[in-house]
Amino acid sequence: MADIRSNFLGIKSPNPFWLASAPPTDKEYNVVRAFRAGWGGVVWKTLGEDPPIVNINGPRYGAIYGGDRRLLGFNNVELITDRPLDVNLREIKQVKRDWPDRAVVVSLMVPCEEQAWKKILPLVEDTGADGIELNFGCPHGMSERGMGSAVGQVPEYVEMVARWCKQHSRMPLIIKLTPNITDIRFPARASKQGGADAVSLINTIKSIMSVDLDKMTPAPDTDGKGSHGGFCGPAVKPIALHMVAEIVRDAETRGYPVSAIGGITTWRDAAEFLALGAGNVQVCTAAMTYGFRIVEDMIEGLKNWMDEKGYGRLDDFIGLANPNFVEWQDLNLNYVAKARINQDLCIKCGRCYVACEDTSHQAISNAKDGRRHFEIIDAECVGCNLCVCVCPVENCITMEPMTSGVDPRTGLPITKDYANWTTHPNNPNRVAAE
Repeated sequence: MADIRSNFLGIKSPNPFWLASAPPTDKEYNVVRAFRAGWGGVVWKTLGEDPPIVNINGPRYGAIYGGDRRLLGFNNVELITDRPLDVNLREIKQVKRDWPDRAVVVSLMVPCEEQAWKKILPLVEDTGADGIELNFGCPHGMSERGMGSAVGQVPEYVEMVARWCKQHSRMPLIIKLTPNITDIRFPARASKQGGADAVSLINTIKSIMSVDLDKMTPAPDTDGKGSHGGFCGPAVKPIALHMVAEIVRDAETRGYPVSAIGGITTWRDAAEFLALGAGNVQVCTAAMTYGFRIVEDMIEGLKNWMDEKGYGRLDDFIGLANPNFVEWQDLNLNYVAKARINQDLCIKCGRCYVACEDTSHQAISNAKDGRRHFEIIDAECVGCNLCVCVCPVENCITMEPMTSGVDPRTGLPITKDYANWTTHPNNPNRVAAE
């Protein structure tokens, strides 16, 4: 059986699945239940200064659902912990004493002043926690007070606070980055330059979940008023994958440890982040949707997949996919693929035909011998994959590469030679052949 023990920054845990800083990690009761269920670690919900902040008493969450009411996206307007600092510190100390084999990292957010960080860091260190995570990502409530994403959006602030924390603490330092920024590489570089040991990402995306057309207010509302919140859940996974990969492959942060967050619901989601170079993963929305025991499926699924692929430990596949993440201009323009419809699986719904006919390349016929029948017209197919995306039957339509002969659409011979946009004759800035 595969060994999925994790060692992230010297912080050891029995598996790479941590709970992210959020309501599931708000108190000892929750964290103990999570550890009993099998979670490898937690990032304790963000601590702040006393007196504690005050959360609203109305709805804090909103959701977007699929057709079967499966949760696709989640939104929250909850702030950091509203429990007294001394209570949190006492519980953290007890949990770490009782569960020495699990990772306990503490999320922190205080004003952007050195003295505030200097004051709270020794208190956290005294708990025996394994590390700290600076919350530079919260997009609502705290950002209006000059904290959270208000810091994470300014690389100079990220570097400055990182230096303060490394000066006043011996604990491993993770900086949680905000996705509400044009280029995630800049705060990641600043984090490294400031001496932080790793970054975690993504935090939630600033969003309005929906509008109640009866009340004419953003939803969910509090006493008739709504506000922007933080968007997370399965729908943000593609954004998170991209940002994690950007940091991992960036020349200035290559090899910099990353804890991945964003839409992780299954073992496969976790494996994708690890394959792109993340060292471990953090989960929140999935636990809030399905409960703590979802980690059992994650653990079993990851082990089974690793056994099937022949990976004995996590390091055997961490980062393997990242070298294949390239810029668009580096994609092979000589590659040719055509869609193929498995007639035994086709249910004759016609979705592929309608999508291609109305919005793409008119590359699917809809009849044969006077009967409803769908077939690819190779002379029109550009291999765009739209039909695969809209087909309701898994593996009914596949993309098959052409390796020889002539492309019936362009009339050009198929070649195995690699060529990209940088050398293409239509590119006015093409690189001249040597």
